[in-house]
Amino acid sequence: MSTSQNKKSYPRLLADIGGTNARFALETMPGKIDNVEVLACHDYNTVVDAAKTYLSKVGNPVVRFGAFAIANPVLGDWVQMTNHHWAFSIETTRQALNLESLILINDFTAQAYAITKMPLSELMQVGGTSCEVYAPKAVLGPGTGLGVSGLIPCNECGYTALAGEGGHVSFAPFDDTEIMIWQYAKKKYGHVSAERFLSGAGLVLIYEALASREGIKHSKMTPELISEQALSGKSPLCRLTLDIFCAMLGTVSSNLALTLGARGGVYLCGGIIPRFIDYFKTSPFRIRFENKGRFDAYLAAIPVYVVLAKYPGISGAAVALENHLKDYILKEVKGEK
Repeated sequence: MSTSQNKKSYPRLLADIGGTNARFALETMPGKIDNVEVLACHDYNTVVDAAKTYLSKVGNPVVRFGAFAIANPVLGDWVQMTNHHWAFSIETTRQALNLESLILINDFTAQAYAITKMPLSELMQVGGTSCEVYAPKAVLGPGTGLGVSGLIPCNECGYTALAGEGGHVSFAPFDDTEIMIWQYAKKKYGHVSAERFLSGAGLVLIYEALASREGIKHSKMTPELISEQALSGKSPLCRLTLDIFCAMLGTVSSNLALTLGARGGVYLCGGIIPRFIDYFKTSPFRIRFENKGRFDAYLAAIPVYVVLAKYPGISGAAVALENHLKDYILKEVKGEK
């Protein structure tokens, strides 16, 4: 790609769209991300409305290319969000925003791509020794839902990121208490996925199940209130809830590490864990992560990193867009477009 042609491709429109918030930014030159804005999804009828509002806020720059990471499967042109009402055509959205090219990727595929460029200063290690070079990496994290991805070594591009929906695998309880919680959730929802517990709403669901077992009439709780009361010592039930949440995350993380052979590390993303990072270091997470019988030693060696970067989804979208545009702009230079 020539220098002049590369300059013409900036600024690029980036977004990380979750069930609650849509984060927008501009990549103004390679690796330089500016003008990050967080917009509440429920304030806008469509993704186009949100994107146009953002572009207006930053002075309506001329943008040719865009990449959106979204908390949803991307299976074709039509996107129907799982945790929000937005539904749209990628091509129609591209046209409405006057873009030459717009790509959409799963939000945790973007999180995975971000890790390939992430400095150590934005990672906090929890246990394990050191990463094996060129080994798969596992990526997951609780937020509005449970995102799951992975990075697989690839000779041509370093790593390729997986696009999957691992948050919706069936949850497997570990002990009698988790069996009781699973039974409570099954009665309420039918199928019980890992995401039912490992999400903001999941923290509340665990609390409700425990309160029901103890015969406690529970008031309307929120994830923030449960965390606050757990860490302040005001509520032993909230503390037990948080302990179980972290233990469940340990089980699901180690399952993914074994499935992928993730000797390159496990990376925990999402907005929940950083809220109680000091507690998390000594929570039941790591003990449960390593509790796999004959594979205890295998897992004990694998480092787990909590991702502290503020906007990894945006950074990952930038990586995915750069990979896409290497082909796109090369064809343009050759006159094939």
